[in-house]
Amino acid sequence: GGTGGRRRLPRWLQGTWCWRRAPVTARSDTAVARGPRQEPVTERGAEREAAGSESGRAQTLLVHLAVACKHPESMSWTDLLTLRWQQGPHRQCKVCEDEDTCFIMCASVKSNIRGPALIPRMKTKHRIYYVTLFSIVLLGLIATGMFQFWPHSIESSSDGGVEKRSIREVPVVRLPTDSPIPERGDLSCRMHTCFDVYRCGFNPKNKIKVYIYPLKKYVDDAGVPVSSAISREYNELLTAISDSDYYTDDINRACLFVPSIDVLNQNPLRIKETAQALAQLSRWDRGTNHLLFNMLPGAPPDYNTALDVPRDRALLAGGGFSTWTYRQGYDVSIPVFSPLSAEMALPEKAPGPRRYFLLSSQMAIHPEYREELEALQAKHQESVLVLDKCTNLSEGVLSVRKRCHQHQVFDYPQVLQEATFCTVLRGARLGQAVLSDVLQAGCVPVVIADSYILPFSEVLDWKRASVVVPEEKMSDVYSILQNIPQRQIEEMQRQARWFWEAYFQSIKAIALATLQIINDRIYPYAAISYEEWNDPPAVKWASVSNPLFLPLIPPQSQGFTAIVLTYDRVESLFRVITEVSKVPSLSKLLVVWNNQNKNPPEESLWPKIRVPLKVVRTAENKLSNRFFPYDEIETEAVLAIDDDIIMLTSDELQFGYEAASFASCFLHDELHHHRPKAMRPTVKGIHAID
Repeated sequence: GGTGGRRRLPRWLQGTWCWRRAPVTARSDTAVARGPRQEPVTERGAEREAAGSESGRAQTLLVHLAVACKHPESMSWTDLLTLRWQQGPHRQCKVCEDEDTCFIMCASVKSNIRGPALIPRMKTKHRIYYVTLFSIVLLGLIATGMFQFWPHSIESSSDGGVEKRSIREVPVVRLPTDSPIPERGDLSCRMHTCFDVYRCGFNPKNKIKVYIYPLKKYVDDAGVPVSSAISREYNELLTAISDSDYYTDDINRACLFVPSIDVLNQNPLRIKETAQALAQLSRWDRGTNHLLFNMLPGAPPDYNTALDVPRDRALLAGGGFSTWTYRQGYDVSIPVFSPLSAEMALPEKAPGPRRYFLLSSQMAIHPEYREELEALQAKHQESVLVLDKCTNLSEGVLSVRKRCHQHQVFDYPQVLQEATFCTVLRGARLGQAVLSDVLQAGCVPVVIADSYILPFSEVLDWKRASVVVPEEKMSDVYSILQNIPQRQIEEMQRQARWFWEAYFQSIKAIALATLQIINDRIYPYAAISYEEWNDPPAVKWASVSNPLFLPLIPPQSQGFTAIVLTYDRVESLFRVITEVSKVPSLSKLLVVWNNQNKNPPEESLWPKIRVPLKVVRTAENKLSNRFFPYDEIETEAVLAIDDDIIMLTSDELQFGYEAASFASCFLHDELHHHRPKAMRPTVKGIHAID
């Protein structure tokens, strides 16, 4: 049923066209020939008719949609349903003989015959062209994704590894006598003046790329090699770099360049010719972004503390730096590798007291130092052991693995595990391999070498693992060590062992730590933190309590508490107490007595002040005792001050307290009472930004 006495067609039959029947001259029994068309009912019919007239090559009329005739009431519902069923991709229909009568005529049509269809069929040659183009674009996108998400897949498959290069087949490079020589090392170099960070570029992994020059044999005009064959240690170092994530075999992608010229030990080097060989490197450019490794610098008789080879702007990873030759923030201080400690697997020993309190195991030390040590041994008897080179060993026994005291022979480095503290004295060079042996044994190193830059001191906190004593106080070293609490000694023993395991035990560990330090300078926003460098993963520091977990309670008293840390300077302490007590806002004064060997003064000798005065005696002599949350503290504000700070007046202290109180109150008020509009709490308690 419909309106106006005319039946409304179903929606799936509306909006199409109707044609009159035309004379049929079929090519076959199943084909319907083209004939003149009647003007279509809609505008799309005109477009369809124009398309059909232009395609004279079509053999049949293809109608994809149902036909809505001008007089649809003349068609029965059976005819309409039949028309809908007959339409398909392989049939075509003629509808409506005249304006009053509609009929259906459908015939099969081949799928590869073109007709006046709404979407013309693509030619075969065009279809092949577009399929080929689409395939090329798809392959390009896949290749781009592989390069983007797997940037190391190509590098890892290269065959240019250091360990695969044959030393016998390396090319020979002749150095003329007049070859250019780099300038001496520039002591003013820093990362922002002598290092080109733009070569490093943006790296999504925040890793520098290190390129290792190919091995070459450099000879002079007479054919004499400039240096001896590459050492085993330097070969291990290059192999460690080539196996790491820093390595690249593409010189154009490199940020840092490492020569294959072995300068670890300066003794066998020909200084001038080695410098000329460095200048021959393809990307030398005055040594910019080049890294040299040297563990044994200098030569007799003066033994310089840095490599004597002229190197211009090149970075130096050196094993014997002093404060005079070390370029802070540019060079890297590395340890002197000890092959002996690498070969001997000493088991880890539990921290605690050991047989000897102080031990010296170095053989070639200055006579004055040996006299000082022997004097300590004579004074403290069995607590101190001074070892020397053995002179009565049988044949076949390695002297480097033995130490002697008088006629008693000790195994080295096993004897180091029997001592709590082990001395590390300067020898001909500042850097000594004994430091690595001492750390492996878990013995706390006592470094007696003025101006020595400890290995990796840029990132390692050596105060947690060693004791540094000036050379002029060597005679007092025993008493200095006795003042260290036992719990702190045990922590230092653990830390010493962990330093060796993480950074000293192999050439690979030394090389990777050096590259990590340089990497942190170039990408400081992704640098390793202090805790990651210094905190052993398995050590729990019992003496440290996290202030985040302290109870939050309101203050019991107003004003502030003054905590004065003192040892035995009584006169200066009393002056500080008298001056601080004049501050109007002072609530209580707490004296932390840090001397376990001496009692505090009698009560009658203390100054008379208006506020309570309490003396707290500590169990250990530690500077951090001033920060302990003592029960006597009842105020929110605390003033920690030493016993020799006497230049501050009471007015200045009062002003500082009022300023700090005002800032604290203002911040509290802003955060909890008068939040700005830009920060409002949401339903879940998370601050949203408007």
